[in-house]
This record gives sequence, C-alpha cells and structure tokens, in this order.
Amino acid sequence: MSSELNQQLRFSIQKLSRRIRSNSANEALSEAQRSVLYTLANHGPQSLGSLSDHEQVTSPSMNRTVKGLVNAGLVSSNCADDDARRLVIDLTEAGREFIAETRRKRDAWFSTQIAKLNAEQQRILDLAAPIFKELADN
Repeated sequence: MSSELNQQLRFSIQKLSRRIRSNSANEALSEAQRSVLYTLANHGPQSLGSLSDHEQVTSPSMNRTVKGLVNAGLVSSNCADDDARRLVIDLTEAGREFIAETRRKRDAWFSTQIAKLNAEQQRILDLAAPIFKELADN
C-alpha cells in the first residue's frame, strides 16, 4: 500500500472516529472524562493508579478528571475495603445511564451511515471489520 493511501486511510479513520465520538449523552464532558467512564464500564471499578496507568496520564491529572466526574455525579470515589488510603472509583447509576445513552446514540448514528451504503460497500466493510479490529487491538 502506498504511503499516500496509508495517509488517506488514516485520515479517514481519524475523521470517522471524531464523528462517532461527537455523538454523546453529555457534550459538556471532556474526551478524557468520557474515556474514564468507558474504562470503568468495560473493566469495572479501578483505583486512581490503575486508571492513570490505563489512560496513560499522571496521577494528578487523573485526580482532576475523576473529581470532575464525581462532581457531575457520574462516578463515586470511596475508600477500598482492604486499605483506607486507596480510593476505588466506580460508575454511579447516572454514569451507567450516560454510557448506555451514548452507546445508543453512537450505534444509531453509525447504523444510519452504514445503511446509506450500497450492498457491495456493506459487504466490503463486513470483510474489513476483523482487519480493523486487529489493527485497533495491536
């Protein structure tokens, strides 16, 4: 594949990703805050340290992000049962509702876009989906 085609494909994927992410249940949240919510939804309750590691940010940065989510009522921050010095961050019911509504909006938008494609384009995407998954997982 030529470097020009690589660049065009990368640019298109980035633009598509931004379009998908723009469909959110709460536009006031930052991308970092949404990412933390999805991490908690996908991996369960986390300590500040594990969230920092997962999101590849410093602990102070994660602390600010979590404080904003706590203030918004989307996550809870409680002492761990086994160590009162360690905080455990988890989704609240409002946080779970945010995730469900955002997923619903994104799925609806994406399904609408796919439905606009012709049958051959949809077949090609069906074949390409495992390849994109492999690229994303590496």
